[in-house]
Amino acid sequence: MNDDHLVTIRLRGVRATGFHGVFAFERREGQVFVVDADLEVRRPSLADDLTTTVDYGGLADALVADVERDPVDLIETLAGRLAETCLADPLVERVTVTVHKPNAPIAVPFGDVSVTCTRRKS
Repeated sequence: MNDDHLVTIRLRGVRATGFHGVFAFERREGQVFVVDADLEVRRPSLADDLTTTVDYGGLADALVADVERDPVDLIETLAGRLAETCLADPLVERVTVTVHKPNAPIAVPFGDVSVTCTRRKS
């Protein structure tokens, strides 16, 4: 009998500076991006050991590194990159990543711009 089950790990508000965007000033000056990730993780139900789950501290570091590396035009592309990083962990079955761009170049007052990407292992 398999005693594995899915748990959801939520990581909210991971901040990093990236140089993403379609405008030259975004690529030149950079801006803060905020990342949320919801991970569905398969793990033993009674295990109390870090090796049986996702190290969310290490994952946060990896997400920051992804935001800080080579620029892309669209936050949709960035969200996909971040989702793939999450799925690289063998225990992650499915992930939903939201990338917020709080300083998006929009001429009117706004609260938030974000893109959400959901991926699962095939």
